[in-house]
Order: sequence, then structure tokens, then C-alpha cells
Amino acid sequence: MRYKNFFYSLIFTIAGSLPCFSFAQAISRTPDSENNSKKDSVQIVEILPGVKSLELRRVDDSTSLQILAGNVKLRQGKTLFYSDSCVINNRTGVLEAFGHVHIINADTSDIWSDYLQYLSNKKVAYLKGNVKLVSGKGVLTTPDLEYDVETKIGIYTHGGKLVTNKKTILTSKEGYYYTDLKDAYFKQNVVLDDPAYHLKTDSLLFNTENETARFIAYTYIKDSTGRIIEATDGYYNLSSGKAEFGNNPKIRDGNLFVTGENVNNDDSTGIIHITGKGIMIDTVAGRSVFGDEITINKKANTFLATQKPLIIIKQENDSVYITGDTLFSARLSDLYGKKDSLTIDTIQDSKVLSINNSNNKDSTNRYFQAFHHVRIFSDSLQAVCDSLFYSFEDSVFRLFTNPVVWSKESQITGDTILLFTKNKKADHLKVIDNSFLINKVEDGIYNQIKSSRMDGYFKDGSIDSVRAKGFAECIYYMQDEDSAFTGINQSQCDIIDIYFSGQELEKVAFRSEVKGTIWPMKQKNPSEMKLTNFKWLDKIRPKRKEDLINK
Repeated sequence: MRYKNFFYSLIFTIAGSLPCFSFAQAISRTPDSENNSKKDSVQIVEILPGVKSLELRRVDDSTSLQILAGNVKLRQGKTLFYSDSCVINNRTGVLEAFGHVHIINADTSDIWSDYLQYLSNKKVAYLKGNVKLVSGKGVLTTPDLEYDVETKIGIYTHGGKLVTNKKTILTSKEGYYYTDLKDAYFKQNVVLDDPAYHLKTDSLLFNTENETARFIAYTYIKDSTGRIIEATDGYYNLSSGKAEFGNNPKIRDGNLFVTGENVNNDDSTGIIHITGKGIMIDTVAGRSVFGDEITINKKANTFLATQKPLIIIKQENDSVYITGDTLFSARLSDLYGKKDSLTIDTIQDSKVLSINNSNNKDSTNRYFQAFHHVRIFSDSLQAVCDSLFYSFEDSVFRLFTNPVVWSKESQITGDTILLFTKNKKADHLKVIDNSFLINKVEDGIYNQIKSSRMDGYFKDGSIDSVRAKGFAECIYYMQDEDSAFTGINQSQCDIIDIYFSGQELEKVAFRSEVKGTIWPMKQKNPSEMKLTNFKWLDKIRPKRKEDLINK
């Protein structure tokens, strides 16, 4: 017995004086390239010098424990382990470390905890108590963590907090932290708080190096300006403000709301690009824009809509729908310059514009343009033309190139038509050159007036009266009180005034020398009673708003 005790004392003395000590041979099988035989490779955890005490305790014939205390330092490959004390099972290759546990995994990460269980054969660490993992710009804290030393992946399931750059804080119930890639996958009750953003979701991928968040579930974001983003797919870079969202995200930015199949956002340039069933709504101005491609420049305060674009100008009882190949809107002051006062009033050049930039509010400092195949619809008025210009300063629609305006059963054409609105309703219009008004009485019978210029006036959204000036001509079907036709007035005059009642032409007044004939109905066929250049264009008239949307 005395020799036996002496033998163990000698072992402890020698072990304490050795520079390192190995344990836990882990056997991995690999195929031999020649005869497919299997061979063993040894995974060794070394005890580094400096341990204050080491005790060897035998549990049974196959199991012995090494108990280390004070300044414990271990190494496996490029991974270092530090703790106050440690117990090593030589048979299973499992070590347990207690107090001030610190793992240094090469140059990838540092991990601290109160307790560690490490499976040296699998290179998997289970840490508990005040766990902190530092990797690059990210600091993860959690009650417990599973960490794979070889794959450099940390997993927590009882809540964790990741802090990046000392400003962005991410919390969740579960998380997977890929320290080598600086990627983190968060699950359940994910919350991101940043001085500039607040984010909530159920699943999130986040890169601590470039601060990019990728969404794979419904995500709610609110930034410091009050902007709200809702998305289920895409990414957002918190440092640059660049983002791409798919699967119909929604963005609310003050009075602006945008959505579409895909939305790209760049805060540095202020540009939002929407593709696929795009929608832009200005809730204050009451404007909605639709299109398969919409580009918004928030800094320049512009938008460009193409691919079946449509704008809706909201009104109390009669909203206006406008479509064309291209829709564009910007600030008037950017178009005409930022002079203190600018006035353009040249009817002959088809421009009527009055701007006073000394009182240049953003709501009126705007213009809107539509190009090619322009069509307009409201319940009371419809129009087509090749191009359109609308100023919010003077509330005038300028219709260019083959414009046509319809109101009830009346059609007006000319080289250029200026439609003036008041309180978002048609107030009056000016037709410049080759003016032509046609009023349908019934199929095949039309009242007609043509002149160099026309001025029309509206009441409750319908044409109330028209003045034709300059080489005016008319064909007017006269009717009695029972609406029976009594004759056809075909006349010429310099000025003709036309008055309507409801949608019917009620009276025609000639203001200067008149030349003309009143024909009995029996002497003229209505199909022959057409002024030069007569064209009834009902086939191209948008009769329903769906005609614009589904064009």
C-alpha cells in the first residue's frame, strides 16, 4: 500500500512539472485510397503550462478524471480555453470548466461564460451563465449558448441580445450566429433597435459587418422620421439606407404611401424605384399613381410612371383619372427657374401660366405631364390628346395635339384646348384654332358649331354655355316644346353664343351680322348636314374608368 501511494504521488509530481498533457483521443474514420481500410486520427486537447494544481482521479478501470484548478489553460488545434477550474474525462473526451471561462477560437471570436461543457471529439461547446460572444463588430450576450468550434456557429434558444457598433441592438428568443461569416439568423420575437430605426419581425438574417438585414417573414420597420416599412422579403442596409423589397412591401412616409411587387429604396439619393403593379399615393394632395414602373425622387420631389401608368386626382364627388404612355410630375420652380416672380400669359402660344414664387407653397409649386395616348375620365367630363400639361399653380389642363373633350352629349375639338378647373371641378375652357363643337341630338342628328376660337363655361361639371368667335358657322336643329324638329338653321356669324340646359342645346344667339338659311326638315337629310371637318369621335371616348385601367 505504501508503494502504491508513492506511485500516485510520483505521477502527480511528474504531471505538474510537464509543459503539456494530452487526453481524450478521438478516433475519426477516413477511407484509405488504396484498400478502403480504415485508420485512426487523433484529436488532442493539451494542458498548457501554468496550472496551479492537477489531480488524477480514477473512476473505474476505463475512466479517469483530470481535475485542474487555478489558471487553467487548454488548447485544441487553434482554439484556446481558459477557466478557473476544469474536470476532464479521458474516456469520453468531455471537459467541464468553471468560473471565468474564456474561449478564443483562432482569430474569429472570443466567448466568455461562467460554465462550459466541451465535447472535444465533436468540437462542440455548451456554455451557461453570462455568456458573451464577441466577433468582429458584434457582441452577443445570452444565458446559454451552443457553439461549434469547427463550423464557428453559435446557437441560443433562451433569448439573446446582439449589439453592433455599440448602437444597433438585436434581441430574439432564438438565434444562430455564424461568426466566420458575421451573419446571424434570429427567430421568434425579433426586435432591432437603432438610433435611426426600430424593427420587429419573427425571422431575420443580419450581417454585423455591413449591417444588412434580410427579411424572410413579415417585418415592421419605423425610422426616426416616422417612416414605416412593412415587408416580408428583401434586405435593408442600415448604414447606407439602400434596400430592396419583394413580395408587395408597403412604405408610409408622411403623406406618401408606396407599394408594388418590388420596391428599391436608396436613402442616400432619395430615389424609390417600384416595379410590378406599383402604387404611389399622396394622401394630402389626394393623388394616386399606378404603373408597372414608377420612379420617385424624394429630394427633387418628382415621380415618373411608365408601363400602363394611371393617375387619379381625388375629388369629392367626381375624381379625375388620367393615363398615357408616360406620366411625370415635378416642381414648377425647377421647370421655370427660381425667380421672385414669373408670369407667362400668351394665349397665342398655347401657354397660360402664372407663378409667384414669393409665395411658393409646395402644394401649388407643381406641374404634371402626360405623354402620348393621353386619356382622361371623370363622370362629368372625358378627354383624349397626345400630350398634357397641368399646373397646380393655376389649375389648368393644357391638352395638345388632336385634343378632344366630351361633356355629356357634347364633343369639343381644336388644335389646343385649355381646361380651367376651380375647386377641382371644370370651370371653363378655351379652344385655340380650328374649334369645333358637336352636340348629339340623337343618332345621326348633330348640332354643330365651328370657329377660330371657343370659350366654354361649365356649371355643376356640365357645359352651360359656349361662345364661338371668328368665322363662326353653325348647323342647329330647331325643336318645339315637345322636342319635335321644326327646321335646320345653317348660319355664319363672327360671334355665336350657345346655351345648354342639362345635356341638351337650348338656345343659339348670333351677336353680329348673320348669313344663313333655315331649312325645312323635309328638304334636308341629316346625314348631309355636316360642317367641313366634321368628325364624331365617340369610338375613342373613354366611357368608363375601367376603360383607362384595362386599356
